[in-house]
Amino acid sequence: MNLVLQGAALAPDALGELAALVGANHIVTLGAAAYRLTGAHETPAVEPWCAQRQLDFAWVPDERRLADVRLIAMDMDSTLVTIEGIDEMGEALGIKHEIATLTAQAMRGETDYRESLRRRVALLAGLEEAALERICEERMHLSPGAEALVRRCRENGIRTLLVSGGFNFFTAWLKERLGIDAVLSNVLEIAAGRLTGRVLGGIVDGHAKAEKLRAEMRLAGAAREQTVAVGDGANDIPMMAVAGVSVAYRAKPVVRENATHALDHAQLDGVLNLFL
Repeated sequence: MNLVLQGAALAPDALGELAALVGANHIVTLGAAAYRLTGAHETPAVEPWCAQRQLDFAWVPDERRLADVRLIAMDMDSTLVTIEGIDEMGEALGIKHEIATLTAQAMRGETDYRESLRRRVALLAGLEEAALERICEERMHLSPGAEALVRRCRENGIRTLLVSGGFNFFTAWLKERLGIDAVLSNVLEIAAGRLTGRVLGGIVDGHAKAEKLRAEMRLAGAAREQTVAVGDGANDIPMMAVAGVSVAYRAKPVVRENATHALDHAQLDGVLNLFL
C-alpha cells in the first residue's frame, strides 16, 4: 500500500516520523508539497497526524496506475474554477446574496437541484449577454493546478470531460482556453441580447452528469476502473458513483462522504498523484 500526502511541504524529520508510524520502506517526493510513502501499513493514526499539519492523505493501492486512466470528468463551478458562475451573474444584477443562498442550499443537497436552478435563472431575467463575457474575462479564475491537470491529462492521453450544472457560455470559454475534449452544461435562452430567465432543453442535474460520463466512457472505451470523477457539490455524487475513483475537491461534507478521496489542501492537479 502507498500513502500519498499533499498540501504542504514537510521537513525530513516529519517525513521520517510518519514513515516510522506507517512502516514505510521508501519516500518519494512528488512535488514541492506532495509525497508518496511506499510499503505503508494503514493505521487510523495517520488522519489526526495529517489534520494537525493541514495535509491531505490517501491510501493508494499498488495496482492503481496513471497509465491505465482513460477519462477524467470534472465539475466546473468551485472545482475547475474558483467561482460559482451563477452567483457572479447575480452580482451583476445586485442580487448575488439571494442567488448564492439558493446555490449553497443546492450544493449541500438540501433542495431539488432542477427546481433550484429554475428559480435562480428566473431571477436573472434581463441580464445583458455582455455581462457573461465580462465574467469570463474578469472573474473566471482557474483553481490552482487546474491548467496543469488538463495539460498533464493531454500529455498522458487521458480524455477530459467538463460536466456542469452551470452554463454553456462559461463551459465553451473554458473548453477553448484549456483544450478540454468534451463539455456538458445548461443552455441559457437569450433574446435581444438579454437573458429571458429560462433554460433551453433539459436541465443538467446529477443524473444528467452521470449519463454524460457513461456516454463518454463508451466513446473512450474506458472501463469503470479507468475513469475518474472530480467535484464539490451534491449534484456531482451520481457521476462519482459511476467512476472507479472519485475525488471531492474543497467539497461539501455530503460529497466527501461519497468520494474515494478528498483534497482540501492540495491543488487540483493533485488528483494525478493518487495514481502511481
